[in-house]
Amino acid sequence: MSDRFSGLWRHSDFLKLWGGETVSQFGSLVGGIALQFLAILVLGATPLQIALLAIASRLPAFLAGPVAGVWVDRLRRRPIMIAADCGRAFLLATIPAAWLLGVLRIEHLYAIAFLDGILTAFFDVSYQSYLPTLVTRDQLIEGNSKLATTESIAEISGFGVAGWLVQLVTAPFAILVDAASFVASALAVALIRTPEPTPAVARSDRSIWREAIEGLDLVARDPYLRALAVTTILFELSFQIVGAVINLFGLRGLGFAPGVLGTIYAVGGISSVVGSLLAVPAARRLGTGRAMVAGVLMMGLSILWLPLAPGPTAVGAFCLVAQQLFGDGFYMVYDVNQITLRQAITPDRLLGRVNATVRVGGLGAMLLGALIGGILGDAVGLRATLVVGALGTIGGAVWLGVSPVVSLRNVPTAVDDLT
Repeated sequence: MSDRFSGLWRHSDFLKLWGGETVSQFGSLVGGIALQFLAILVLGATPLQIALLAIASRLPAFLAGPVAGVWVDRLRRRPIMIAADCGRAFLLATIPAAWLLGVLRIEHLYAIAFLDGILTAFFDVSYQSYLPTLVTRDQLIEGNSKLATTESIAEISGFGVAGWLVQLVTAPFAILVDAASFVASALAVALIRTPEPTPAVARSDRSIWREAIEGLDLVARDPYLRALAVTTILFELSFQIVGAVINLFGLRGLGFAPGVLGTIYAVGGISSVVGSLLAVPAARRLGTGRAMVAGVLMMGLSILWLPLAPGPTAVGAFCLVAQQLFGDGFYMVYDVNQITLRQAITPDRLLGRVNATVRVGGLGAMLLGALIGGILGDAVGLRATLVVGALGTIGGAVWLGVSPVVSLRNVPTAVDDLT
């Protein structure tokens, strides 16, 4: 076999995991968009109801994250992933069923979004914690790069496909695509044959919350994990400040048509694909730490293109495209490497709880950032809010740049490499 198909291309079980996640990511994007279209087009949802639907889908992961981390460390991760996939498929399938029976209500969508969010929290924590048991530690960055590429490709195609599916087969049946994707993911994960190590036996005298605090304690004590967690929190906070106003800025502030904005956003997906592919070469050339700092810094600087846009002109479009082109790709260089570093230096028995701690911190920052962005947008205007978001992201790069992470040349292949 040629070098082109070396490494994880030869790893059949990783390819099963990757294939299942590819289908699932695509389906999730289609399903998420179709769910909002369903609420708007079929149920006549108000803006407040759409906002509540978004909160219902994100809040569970924030609330369930610590518990998910404990259970992921107590149990084998592959069965959790399969159960979560099956549960999500069943939940989503109830939506077209209720629509056919004429009993579909917005409250049904809230409940599905909330329950789906809980299962997604368990799946995502298990997923990030499972990869190090499937591949060797020196293959982690290659695996995370391939998985990140999948997410980026789904971002490019998912928006357009969702719109056409809703138009051709109606929103309720478009959601079935998402349900089917979870079934495909469950089957792919079920076919994996690599034995999973036996989890550490939990002490009977320790509560779930006490075990959850162990993950938080490790993140707080370890200088590398602490630096990554704070950087992720600062980024999610700042990027949600931007996210709260970016569509208003593009549609009302600049006057672009929705189709034009959608095309511009697709550039970000293309950029993300390139960034995920360059994450490994960038780490080799600059060193892991410097590559991560450069990724976050360039993302922050790219956001400054947005408030420079003068209107629905060629120059305005160029400013928006420039942000998507440079920002999304560079951030993927950070994201792939930070996930790999976290997986490499965290003891396996604590990996679920550490991943959950970082995820909960990021989700909390997202909720707070959206609120701050909305308040700032009304108080100081859309352009000024975008500048605040850019400066916050740059602050995350500065924090990472003065941390011990910046001195790392390579991702450690074992926890002992850091001591």
